[in-house]
Amino acid sequence: MAERLTAEEWEATLGRQLRDLRLRQNIDQRQLAEQAGVALNVVKNLEAGKGATVTSLVKVLRALGRAEWMDSLAPAVSISPLQMLKSKPSRQRASRGKGMPHV
Repeated sequence: MAERLTAEEWEATLGRQLRDLRLRQNIDQRQLAEQAGVALNVVKNLEAGKGATVTSLVKVLRALGRAEWMDSLAPAVSISPLQMLKSKPSRQRASRGKGMPHV
């Protein structure tokens, strides 16, 4: 289902989750903005699904104690050993130059 959401739907979903988390912690938007070091409008925009900068999102998530959410957005990328073998070019033997004696 998540793959079918538009960018706007993702923003709205994230905004609702941020709002719910803030309310569960019993703080108002102004307090959250102060704790995060962002403008009140940033919090309002995030909660309304209108977006913000990644920096502002990270600050708000940290203030809410949910910085680990960012880990799920940007997991460490790794290449499997099998993939490395598949992508390695096959070795070619050096050709003999003209006039080189055969041993």
